[in-house]
Amino acid sequence: MKAFLVLILILVSGFVSAQQTEKPLVKLDTLKDGFTYDIRYASDNNFLKEAFYDCAACYLRPEVAEALKEANHYFCEKGYRIVLFDCYRPVSAQKKMWAVYPNAQYVANPYTTGSVHNRGAAVDISLEKLDGTPVDMGTDHDFFGREAHIDNRTLPKDVLANRKLLQEGMIRCGFETIRTEWWHFNYKKNYSYKIIDFDFECN
Repeated sequence: MKAFLVLILILVSGFVSAQQTEKPLVKLDTLKDGFTYDIRYASDNNFLKEAFYDCAACYLRPEVAEALKEANHYFCEKGYRIVLFDCYRPVSAQKKMWAVYPNAQYVANPYTTGSVHNRGAAVDISLEKLDGTPVDMGTDHDFFGREAHIDNRTLPKDVLANRKLLQEGMIRCGFETIRTEWWHFNYKKNYSYKIIDFDFECN
């Protein structure tokens, strides 16, 4: 009986330890680090033409948030700052997107691998100047077409230079690009992170 109780205590302790090591998501605006927020899926300014987030919030894993903060410092020194379109994305929202646009080239399939957004380890961003002037990236966020691809070299020189600035700044801070979306950046651990099932906390 005593051995059984010891075994139970070990199992419980292991479970608690595992729970403690699972880092929560960080609400980015609590870092107060000078980002501009334009969370598109909390409005109807997106390819679905409807809001499907309960509120405009940006949640990320702590190490991803720190890396993004570092990137923003880098851009601010050059006269720019990060504009955030999307961060953590609930799986329920991913399913809505897939139902409307089931094309894995642009929308990750929530029924297979899911998105790095669902893991709290991806961001959709652009840049603006410190006076609030938008930087021309050639297309809007969530433009599904060749013009948004990062390997498209047929764009105006200023657009290519702006994309290069964005990509270089993010890569030096641990993020990775994807070919079809100039605005999307995955943090380096990528799919090794587990999918998180989390509903936004709206104040």
